[in-house]
Amino acid sequence: MTTFSRIVGTGSYLPQKVLTNQDLERMVATSDEWIVARTGIRQRHIAATEENASDLALAASRRALEAAGIAAQDIGLIIVATTTPDMVFPSTACLLQAKLGARGAPAFDVQAVCSGFIYGIATADQFIRTGQCKSALVVGTEVYSRILDWNDRATCVLFGDGAGAAVLRADAAPGILSTHLHADGHYAEKLAVPGTVLGGKVSGRPLLRMEGNTVFKFAVRVLGEVAEEAIVANRLDKSQIDWLIPHQANIRIIQATAKKLGLSMERVVTTVERHANTSAASIPLALDEAVRDGRIQSGQRVLLAGVGGGFTWGAVLAQW
Repeated sequence: MTTFSRIVGTGSYLPQKVLTNQDLERMVATSDEWIVARTGIRQRHIAATEENASDLALAASRRALEAAGIAAQDIGLIIVATTTPDMVFPSTACLLQAKLGARGAPAFDVQAVCSGFIYGIATADQFIRTGQCKSALVVGTEVYSRILDWNDRATCVLFGDGAGAAVLRADAAPGILSTHLHADGHYAEKLAVPGTVLGGKVSGRPLLRMEGNTVFKFAVRVLGEVAEEAIVANRLDKSQIDWLIPHQANIRIIQATAKKLGLSMERVVTTVERHANTSAASIPLALDEAVRDGRIQSGQRVLLAGVGGGFTWGAVLAQW
């Protein structure tokens, strides 16, 4: 009998502190009108000093596990997608495992930046399909506020902190219909945090830098392409996609992707206005919101698509 994987629970967490565009007006030379017109962002959440990526992941994971009706100890695999780990090592996934009170199952991080949750779902899907485990916890968690130059008005207005999680379980019926992953490292310098540790000191500049126009154009192109790749692979028409949940980087990128797919914005889940770009956490945050408010219903087809530094990009098509 063929084994499939299915998303059976979602959860999310946003830090308490909210930083609005009006707050940013007092910090850098920008304006609410400028930010909204170019990105669609009005506010973002910022982690407290004592909150790390594993802490945000813990809150989101507990909610996902509760929704799935699965105990942490019964999870057969933990994958954490993050660009902002708690430390060099051990992995944030291992730190999360300990905080959940679980033991024994494999746990590791995935680093694909804003595509990280897509990469994590694709990896968990393969583990379950091949019988390596019966359930998996996939988390996207970020504290981007730690790697931003708060004097750079071109980038500091774009990002926020948060975490989202999903529980996958083996099923006889198709849930994850297909996954599609890509990368092109030739674009590495276009979006990067080019810092490292050397001799106990920071080497390079460990703050985000981005060539905005290049990233924008690339994202618009590949998000549409990988979404169509998933649709064609499953012999579907674009009209048969019930919900598109793209990476929440910029409302203009999201609108352009929807237009390419011939989808009205009423069928696109957006949280960028309230969350900003939370990198690997953006898709699971939006997914959890749409599940919990009842938009996503049983039997519907949900298309997840993301693009991030690397460049990496990918899509997951799931039937709920």
